[in-house]
Amino acid sequence: QVQLVESGGGLVQAGGSLRLSCAASGRTFSTYTMGWFRQAPGKEREFVAAIDWNWSGTKTGYRDSVKGRFTISGDNAKNTLFLQMNMLLPEDTAVYYCAARPGSYSAYAGSYTYWGQGTQVTVSS
Repeated sequence: QVQLVESGGGLVQAGGSLRLSCAASGRTFSTYTMGWFRQAPGKEREFVAAIDWNWSGTKTGYRDSVKGRFTISGDNAKNTLFLQMNMLLPEDTAVYYCAARPGSYSAYAGSYTYWGQGTQVTVSS
């Protein structure tokens, strides 16, 4: 079992930055692929970024619309996942979820086993 708790959301103006955190407890953090997803009102949950430490090295991936603006990282010693979000846009407004899967890299939400409760990010224009 893995428990995930997100924090760091809030209200920010367009062009601003936020850093989301996801504290994981339970099994060893680094044996999972960790991901960030988001869901805006009336829309489906969508992939944002993921990181896989089980690769030979570390594999990261991003949805196209956040490449160059968002960075996923983690502190394995503290079992904490981060999402640094810069140059935020109103279309980034959503509830952001942290997720974990006991396997290799994936951008498919349905393949993730564990989910946090989400943190709201609101970007004003």
